Amino acid sequence: MEGYGTSDRIKRVSLIRPAGYDAEYKSISQVTMHDLGFDKLCEALTDKKAEQTALLNTLSSITDSPEAARYRADVFEDIYNNPKLCDQMIKLLDKINFLRDYGVFRKRNDDVPGIWDLMHSLEEMKEYIGYVEAMHSCLEDAPIRSEGLCELRDHIENIYNDYGYAALKNDVAKLKASTEALKSVTVGINLNQRFEAESLGLISINSKSFTKSNVIGEFYDKISGKDHIRDDADWNGSMKFRQVKPEGLNIEKHNEETGEFVMAMRNPLMAAHLARVPEGDGSGDITRYMNREADHLISNLVKNIRETLNKYMNLSITDVTELIPELMFYIRFADYIRKLSDKGFCFSKPRVFEGASFSHKMEARGIYNLKLINHAIENKSEIVKNDIDFDEDKLLYLLTGANRGGKTTITQAVGQLFVLAQNGIFVPADSFLYEPVDCVYTHFPADEDQTMDLGRLGEECKRFRELYFDASDKSLLLLNETFSTTSFEEGYYIAYDSVRAIAEKGIRTIYNTHMHKLAFEMTADDNSELPKGIKSLVIRSGEGNVSFKIAMAKPEGMSYARTIADKYGVTYELLSKER
Repeated sequence: MEGYGTSDRIKRVSLIRPAGYDAEYKSISQVTMHDLGFDKLCEALTDKKAEQTALLNTLSSITDSPEAARYRADVFEDIYNNPKLCDQMIKLLDKINFLRDYGVFRKRNDDVPGIWDLMHSLEEMKEYIGYVEAMHSCLEDAPIRSEGLCELRDHIENIYNDYGYAALKNDVAKLKASTEALKSVTVGINLNQRFEAESLGLISINSKSFTKSNVIGEFYDKISGKDHIRDDADWNGSMKFRQVKPEGLNIEKHNEETGEFVMAMRNPLMAAHLARVPEGDGSGDITRYMNREADHLISNLVKNIRETLNKYMNLSITDVTELIPELMFYIRFADYIRKLSDKGFCFSKPRVFEGASFSHKMEARGIYNLKLINHAIENKSEIVKNDIDFDEDKLLYLLTGANRGGKTTITQAVGQLFVLAQNGIFVPADSFLYEPVDCVYTHFPADEDQTMDLGRLGEECKRFRELYFDASDKSLLLLNETFSTTSFEEGYYIAYDSVRAIAEKGIRTIYNTHMHKLAFEMTADDNSELPKGIKSLVIRSGEGNVSFKIAMAKPEGMSYARTIADKYGVTYELLSKER
């Protein structure tokens, strides 16, 4: 068993976190993931609670590393395009993981192993070898192009060709053949003058069972008669051995006619027939001593083999089983998107801007919110898509429009784009070109029970301050009707200062609000105290109807209210005339 590989080339393979890139990962809060609807999305991907939690945890861990974003996107594209390959890989990795967690390998090294452990260890290694060969076959000719899956293929290739795999495979085959032929063992016992066992040794392992009688049946006669005591230890064939029948194992029997005493050893593969010896002379300890020493001899042999096999497995393949949740993450999303694409919904591979300089860029075309899908399916309606950009001149949007006009839906959609894209997942858009963010922050209305101590406005201010200082110029900040829980005058005053501070810090932001005056004032051409990059974004309306289409324009404000009032007859003129 010596010489099995411990090569330094063995490394942790990951399909989520690429090695060799300087990337800092941040965790998006559970509140933000809820605000963006990802908890509901994960429930749609799987009904298993553990998987839902794992999916959310993976989604929430992001980095602004462009290399990591591209790495994930390429891996997901391969998985999306090769569903059969992924299904095979999951099944194989599941089987290897089962061996690791529930097989003989899982036993503690201080457990006392026996022949059973050896047999099952070898059987498990034979299965493991078959799984490695199957994975090698799956990946060898698969049409994969991503760096992540190619690294996995190379890793399996190295296991297949290196690390003593060929020697292990050959040795396991030989050992398996030997153990299948194991029928009996021959042991030698050294006795002192009082017939007490002094030592025991393994003489041979035999491929035939001892089936003839009298080798131990005449034991007492042989040792009690001096004429039968021999000067050498070689077996001359005059003594016979009789095998214990299966029903006699693990119990004691006494044959009254022959005086024969039968005791099965602890190991069910070995049993001995010993003749009864006179009580009180110490010879009865021979059986117990032989039992104990035989077990000790076998356990040391098995323990050494098991430690070698454990070491090999830990160094070569069991780390690959950590890919199971990563593969499952991609597969769940691939299945989900493939089904929706078949129904006509548009998804596209996200692309990261090339170039070394950071300039807050994002070009999103034909985007929509994932939560609109179920509504569209149920009502057989079309989803309204939108375009939106970020850059140095369009850094902070004040989004206004009618109530229930889609402001929150669009705000959520932008957050969904970045989280999905930076996890490599195809996004709900015709195209999405972007520079990654280091984290996503949301400030949506809180539940009533979270505002008991500070009040609604106090809670909003405290939470906004924390988000503001946590966010950097590489973050994405999404505000939904922030500071709207107080009077208009108070809310306007706080919001004005907050937006100014956000713009000066350079955070990509969408702030949807009903405060049209805020958007008017902060996007006025003559407002020189404000930094550039603040823009007004409106949800278009006409003839009292909401289009759900956004556009860069001045807030509609009173003009839209006038249209609604005219439509429903609540102007002074119409009310007076009706009266």
